[in-house]
Amino acid sequence: MVLLQQMLPYVQIGLSVLLIVAVLLQRTGASLGGAFGADNFSSGFHTRRGLERTLFHATILLGILFALSALVSLLIS
Repeated sequence: MVLLQQMLPYVQIGLSVLLIVAVLLQRTGASLGGAFGADNFSSGFHTRRGLERTLFHATILLGILFALSALVSLLIS
């Protein structure tokens, strides 16, 4: 249990860095016109394929792992 308490902050830092990188690498769906209220529905809907789909699923997985590690950290402290 002590080893888990010592290693968990490093695991959370690693997961947070990977999560930030995964979010920043994703393609944005909205153009600049969409930010100001323009009617640009087609830019928000597209099919993810290949690496973009893998990155999307990896981002979800990293988010879940980070949330679980935060919950474990809360429970053992």
